[in-house]
Amino acid sequence: MRRRLLMLPGPTNVPDRVLEAMRRPMINHRGPEFHRLHESIVEGLRYVFQTKGDVYALTCSGTGGVEAAIFNVVDPGDKVIMPVGGVFAERMAEEVKSVGGGVIEIPVEWGRAVRVEQVKEALDSHPDAKAVALVYNETSTGVTARGLKEIGELAYKRGVLLIVDAISILGGDELKVDDWHIDICVAGSQKCLACPPGLALISVSERAWEAMKARRTRQSFYFDLLACKRFYEERRETPFTPAIPLYYALDEALKMLREEGLERRIERHRLCASALYRGFERMGLKLFAEPESRSNTVIAVEYPEGVDDTKFRSTLRDEYGVHVAGGMGKLRGRVFRVGSMGVVSKDDVVYTVEAVANTLNKLGFKVPVAEVIAEAKGVFS
Repeated sequence: MRRRLLMLPGPTNVPDRVLEAMRRPMINHRGPEFHRLHESIVEGLRYVFQTKGDVYALTCSGTGGVEAAIFNVVDPGDKVIMPVGGVFAERMAEEVKSVGGGVIEIPVEWGRAVRVEQVKEALDSHPDAKAVALVYNETSTGVTARGLKEIGELAYKRGVLLIVDAISILGGDELKVDDWHIDICVAGSQKCLACPPGLALISVSERAWEAMKARRTRQSFYFDLLACKRFYEERRETPFTPAIPLYYALDEALKMLREEGLERRIERHRLCASALYRGFERMGLKLFAEPESRSNTVIAVEYPEGVDDTKFRSTLRDEYGVHVAGGMGKLRGRVFRVGSMGVVSKDDVVYTVEAVANTLNKLGFKVPVAEVIAEAKGVFS
């Protein structure tokens, strides 16, 4: 059996170079060495977010980053328009409600993406909305909101803030924070950046800062983004003690990304996802997301009748060393999800496709293994 291969929607396989960076000596987070490290991270994050604005690395999970985004701009009674078509969109809506915000929900069928027209209709019906908040890449369904750019233009023209959860897609697909008028964008370290879990990455626009300064209440102490701004501008520091080993890892991962080039990394993610989709379709499996909205970082696949989720994933893990995720929410037991993220490669993809095909054969769903492998390899040629 080969080494453990994490083909999860996070955490992903972490390069040795990034792991090695975490072994560097501990430093004073109020000293000049940390100041230089922090500046390097900010420069790298601006590159991947495609922004000239402010960016921060928060010591928390991606969910903490979404909470920071919501808690810093939403006051009790504020209306927030939200497309909801998956587990993480539901979570985001709950975070808005937890601060007393009113969610104007746009119901979206699971497996489909919100349409720009739906957002326009919601804005027309609620001209007093403060923000539009959405999940760019819904990790539970493998759906990407391909209309994000147009939604950003629409929100900007209406004077409405745009808050985006890009946790499972930043660095793996196109995302231009400034050009798309995204006011707050949140990502996670353990996804397409191929870094260990534990850091939320967040970009903040000038419009978002203005909204924060005009707020009536202060909802969070630890996640106070105005404090992050003040500490970075005045001292090149963080308000509270950061996870220094993870900062080392993030800095190295961002350097690797710049060496590869953002466009090349995005193209690699697209190719790997295409090979996975082609391989699974050749097996006779049904892909959950609608074709025009399929994610290049999370592939959701429906189980054929008679294949048990637990048996499938445990066989894949124990006999082939490949780890994939099960379904979430109402998709639990109905789909498995494969991450095409980070340092994912042709070899990883071909091995995963072969392992899935062999596992299905063991469980009684007959698959032409050689043809499936050829189909996946053909994408790269």
